[in-house]
Amino acid sequence: GFQLIRIGLMPPHQPLMALAYFEQLKESRDGWEVCAQALAKGIYGDDHVKFFCFQVLEHQIKHGSLTGAQQQLIRETLMKWLQLQLMGGQPEKPFIKNKAAQVLALTFVREYLTIWPKFFFDLLSLVGLNPHGLDIYLRTLMAVDAEVVDRDILNVLHLAAIFGYNQETRRNTLIKDHMRESCIPALVESWYQILQTYQRSHSELTCQCLEVVGAYVSWIDLNLIANDRFVNLLLSHMSVEELREEACDCLFEIINKGMDPVDKTKLVESLSQVLQSAGFFNVEQEEDVDFLAKFSRLVNGMGQALVLSWTKLTKSGDVKVATETLQALEAKVPLLLQLLVHEDDDISANIVGFCYDYLHVLKQLPLLTDQQKNNAEAIMLAVMKKLTYDDEYNFENEGEDEAMFVEYRKQLKMLLDRLAQVSPELVLESVRRVFTSTMQGWQTARFMEVEVAIRLFYMLGEALPASHGAHFTGDGSKASALQDMMRTLISSGVSEYRHTSVTLEFFETVVRYDKFFIVEPQHIPSILMAFLDHRGLRHSSPKVRSRVAYLFSRFIKTLHKHMNSYIEDILSRIQDLLELAPPENGFQALLSSDDQLFMFETAGVLIVNGESPADRKQALMRSLLTPLLEAFRLLLNKLTQEGDEDRQTALADCLSHAVGFARYCPQGNLPAPRFSEILPPV
Repeated sequence: GFQLIRIGLMPPHQPLMALAYFEQLKESRDGWEVCAQALAKGIYGDDHVKFFCFQVLEHQIKHGSLTGAQQQLIRETLMKWLQLQLMGGQPEKPFIKNKAAQVLALTFVREYLTIWPKFFFDLLSLVGLNPHGLDIYLRTLMAVDAEVVDRDILNVLHLAAIFGYNQETRRNTLIKDHMRESCIPALVESWYQILQTYQRSHSELTCQCLEVVGAYVSWIDLNLIANDRFVNLLLSHMSVEELREEACDCLFEIINKGMDPVDKTKLVESLSQVLQSAGFFNVEQEEDVDFLAKFSRLVNGMGQALVLSWTKLTKSGDVKVATETLQALEAKVPLLLQLLVHEDDDISANIVGFCYDYLHVLKQLPLLTDQQKNNAEAIMLAVMKKLTYDDEYNFENEGEDEAMFVEYRKQLKMLLDRLAQVSPELVLESVRRVFTSTMQGWQTARFMEVEVAIRLFYMLGEALPASHGAHFTGDGSKASALQDMMRTLISSGVSEYRHTSVTLEFFETVVRYDKFFIVEPQHIPSILMAFLDHRGLRHSSPKVRSRVAYLFSRFIKTLHKHMNSYIEDILSRIQDLLELAPPENGFQALLSSDDQLFMFETAGVLIVNGESPADRKQALMRSLLTPLLEAFRLLLNKLTQEGDEDRQTALADCLSHAVGFARYCPQGNLPAPRFSEILPPV
């Protein structure tokens, strides 16, 4: 067994051999005892050896059948190893300390309720205020949290309550109950001493401790933490640059703890007053965006906590306290607005939840005050501002930053939808004002201003929904406003704007409100030209052409009954877009094969649903598919004669596309050429 431990000295460039030896060591009868001896005496200096030794101990604790003497050996080993850390030498690497903390936590879970009830007292007695020892102690607390009270485990408790507690869940509950009764007050006192002692000299250790407090506060007695002594200490950390972000997170977890709505309101208001007095609500003066992102999350938690309290109090019929809670909530709205309009999207995004919930509160109120109406309008203005692209957005090569902005825009859309539920008139009028103003001067406006104006108009379609998209019938004022905006969109010439984001938004909006052309069909010719010329299917951007091919097919499906006068002109204009692009041509086709599928479907819909006589429809269908069949025949002959595998594959792909085009093209009851007519017999 002792010989096996020597494999840990193997250099890192032989990982497979080391792994094989490690597996042998785990399975050997006395290998773990050798590892325990090596750790207790600090025999090896190599990090990989020490890590392997802890892994072997971990395996034994999880899977071994230990006698009382062997359990005692593991306890002594861990305490001796911890004692070595107190001697002030070179501290262990983080990955070793984390593994040691995990092994300590596993030992705790296995023995705390039976033979080691003084686990934490022994740890605290040993480490005292030694920073190296406290580092391991705090890591162990986080590892215990992961094993026993991790949030993922808590989420399972509801299911466990329904289907019966399993053994592990019951054990975890007993551990927490016993900790609350015996050692939690001592642990909390140790946290206070760490935070007070090392807040200036050891910021890393202090941040670790703040993380521990945040993790444990969800299930321990809140009075141990939410008291003047502790909260004042946390607030002092908010003014220390190295600690302020972690202090924010810790305060967020305190606010997030489930509790009685009256007590929760008192807690939030007390924290709010202290933060405001300390100047933290003056966010315009704060330049540290990372801290503001954390602070925004804290304010979001405070706001959502007040909304939840108000909801519970309202349901319980406690009108007086509910009114006071609503007043406390309203007092946070100015701060909410400052954070929502902040130029940094991360800061803004972190407050969206509170904003959404506040609007939900307004929606439930029977009558809004003037101030509440002003708040709703301010949120509307903020949403319109924050929806706007910035100059750095890379439309040609969208990466992670661009994807995050797209997700952020989705959150803002949720706010717009909720605003429309609170005050549809406000949303309609605000969008109409911005849209009309921008369309009047689009030639000199920046692309992001034009795009967001059209985008807001597009978003009205879901914010103010209509059955089956019938936006232009029913509600007179809404229908009239939307009709005016559609006329402006089409007649303003904005479809000529030279930016892909504006072009795409234009066509998306036209198709969203395609039923407008049923009400005012005189606009169909001009919009068809936009689809068919350099603005749409012949745009310089492949991305635009591809999207327009799909949108055009949707547009035609909706309006096919109004296309009879334009069918042959459309078919003539798209004829070259329907040609197969065989691999030997050597030039890039305007549309991909997937895009061409939509075009063939569009052509088929036009022909089949037109009002021409059957023989004329048949002639049009033949003129559509015959070139495809002829190209198929030529390519098939080339395929049978081609010897190069890569070219065979390219030709086969092209043939497959041809079959797909014909299949995708709706023919109704019309007879049409079939591929079986030209395929050779099998």
